[in-house]
Amino acid sequence: MKKRVLLLLLPLAVFGANLNPDMQKYMDNLAVQAKKDNPNFTKFDYKRGEEIFTSTHIGKRGKPISCTSCHTTDLKQKGKNINTGKTISPLSPLANPKSMVKVKNVKKWLKRNFKDVYNRVGTAQEKGDVVVYIINKK
Repeated sequence: MKKRVLLLLLPLAVFGANLNPDMQKYMDNLAVQAKKDNPNFTKFDYKRGEEIFTSTHIGKRGKPISCTSCHTTDLKQKGKNINTGKTISPLSPLANPKSMVKVKNVKKWLKRNFKDVYNRVGTAQEKGDVVVYIINKK
């Protein structure tokens, strides 16, 4: 089983992802869950993550929203919460070394933001795809 997980996560290294051990373990766990949910799952995908991040949906407040509504399309820039007006630190680890480091924070914000945009909790594959997109977006 461990060999499978390592093979599934090899594409992360190809993308240049430099994850700390806790984040790598989180991604490993997401990969295991994604494979359980979908036996055809082979790897997390940047393009799928980009589609999830940029597509617009009717959010929990009944209005069109996407992740880019608050985070913008340039993840190296600050964003602004469209509901509260609060400034959001850049998501890109290139611009914000504190981004995508603490698993607790990543889990919290993925859960909250999927609910805001998609009106549901994201799947393990969707979460992994979004993380791969965020950490590799130039």
